[in-house]
Amino acid sequence: MTQTLNPQHTAHPAFQASPQLGGHLQQLLVDLTDLHLQGKQLHWNVVGKNFRDTHLVLDEVVDAAREFSDVVAERMRAVYVTPDARSKTVAATTSLPDLPTEEIDTADTVDAIVASLYATAGTTRRIHDEVDAEDPTTADILHTILERLEQLAWMIDAENRVANNSIPRSHV
Repeated sequence: MTQTLNPQHTAHPAFQASPQLGGHLQQLLVDLTDLHLQGKQLHWNVVGKNFRDTHLVLDEVVDAAREFSDVVAERMRAVYVTPDARSKTVAATTSLPDLPTEEIDTADTVDAIVASLYATAGTTRRIHDEVDAEDPTTADILHTILERLEQLAWMIDAENRVANNSIPRSHV
């Protein structure tokens, strides 16, 4: 049985994203997709002291990035933007730093994933105000993403910190 399209169908959405909003969400989708991939790359190649803990926490990063990328892509579709997370698009447009291709020590792994978490959080913060001005509902999604990414970065980064001697220090 073949399905035919209804030439009479017309959607009347209450809201449609502007090209700017679509572009912002596309960049966040790319960075979240790359964060997921980087988390797995590090997960497979980490070695050294505290291996098991580092190995396991990378899966937390992967799970969060995968969940958030799906939320962002589905929000894009809800506001009539077509998401593009193809590998060539992600590789060409990610704002995350590169990773080594060989084994990586746990301390270097911590620094690498924290840099990528903060890069993704940076994208989220950079686009936030313009997203919020156009669509506060989408901005609420950004709040949830940002809260978790920064929490993960803080928790993972603590592995390499030196008490009262690491930068940045608390301003309190």
